[in-house]
Amino acid sequence: MAYSSNSFEHVYSSHHGWLFGWLWRKLGSREDAAELAQDTFLRLLSSKPAEGLQEPRAYLRTVAHGLMVNHWRRLELERAYLDALASHPELQEPSPEQRSLVLETLMRIDAMLDQLPPKARQAFLMSQLDGLTYLQIAQELGVSDRMVKKYMAQAMLQCMILLDQ
Repeated sequence: MAYSSNSFEHVYSSHHGWLFGWLWRKLGSREDAAELAQDTFLRLLSSKPAEGLQEPRAYLRTVAHGLMVNHWRRLELERAYLDALASHPELQEPSPEQRSLVLETLMRIDAMLDQLPPKARQAFLMSQLDGLTYLQIAQELGVSDRMVKKYMAQAMLQCMILLDQ
């Protein structure tokens, strides 16, 4: 369904100021609020006819909230990455390009892990980060080692999907 440019312009002009203000209060940053407001309207432009919106502010707030959560998640990953770099001063400071690639990869891994059921995610992290055996993971999670194998297969499948992208 094609957009009527008048309907999109109407929604944009009627609600951009409100959305920007709402985001600014939540984020405390004019720049981040402006960027997320624009991203919200880009999502609207690419996904849903503006004339079909019954409650434009509710729709915009929902989309903006999701973008804001992603923004905070990215900041949290970036902080963790920088903390890890700071704890190993002997490592060479990565270039801005390397840093961007690492952060993008971390975001993709985080999104992949988010697709897993909680116990499968936990089993995968225990295996990969803590180096626990399947038997140790089974004891920790209170499941059979066969179930841990199933969890790991789910996680590995998600990893393969991530690699294919």
